[in-house]
Formats: sequence, C-alpha cells, structure tokens
Amino acid sequence: QVQLVESGGGLVQAGGSLRLSCAASGRTISSNAMAWFRQAPGKEREFVAFTAWSDSITSYADSVKGRFTISRDNAKNTVYLQMNSLKPEDTAVYYCAASYRGLPTSLRSGYDYWGQGTQVTVSS
Repeated sequence: QVQLVESGGGLVQAGGSLRLSCAASGRTISSNAMAWFRQAPGKEREFVAFTAWSDSITSYADSVKGRFTISRDNAKNTVYLQMNSLKPEDTAVYYCAASYRGLPTSLRSGYDYWGQGTQVTVSS
C-alpha cells in the first residue's frame, strides 16, 4: 500500500504562486510515474501534469503549460507542483496520484493510488 498526503494548498490572489507537495509513504516512488490532477466544483477530475521516474520526462495539460512545473525528490519520496501566474480558473482540489504499472499517462485510470487532495483557491 502507498499513502499519499498532499499539502501546500491555500488562498492566493491571481498572479500569485503556490507550491504543492505530495509525500508518499509505504513504498518508494522513485521508479514510478507520479501525477497531479485537479477537480473544480461541478467538473470532472482532470489531468494537470505527470513525471516519470526522472524529472526529464514530464508532461503538462495545455492549460498549465509554461506556468506549472512538476518535480520530484526521490530521496524524500516526495513530488512537487510549483504553480506560478495562478488564475481564478486554477481553483480546484488538487490530487496527487501514483502509478505502479509502468509508463506515465494523463488518464485517471492509469493510477493506482490517490491522495485526499488539497484545496487551491485563486481570487481575482
């Protein structure tokens, strides 16, 4: 079993920044694909970004490309999401996810473990 705990969410003004953290326990995530998804009220959970076993392999949703950066510290078993130039439309609950199946994917079905989420609210 893997437990994922997100932190770092909060209330920020448009144009501001936040850094989310996802701490994993129970198993190492150093060889695994890790991702961030988000879910706004009344909407489906959507892909934000993923990283494979190396920070050199990443992918982003078009809506966050150039503003968000996903990274990982395998020594700390932690994944991060640096969010800059935040917009009100980024308001959502952000979830961390881990895959033990191989290649990373933007599909929710490709992930085996999920955190409880952390709320990000961007005011205009």
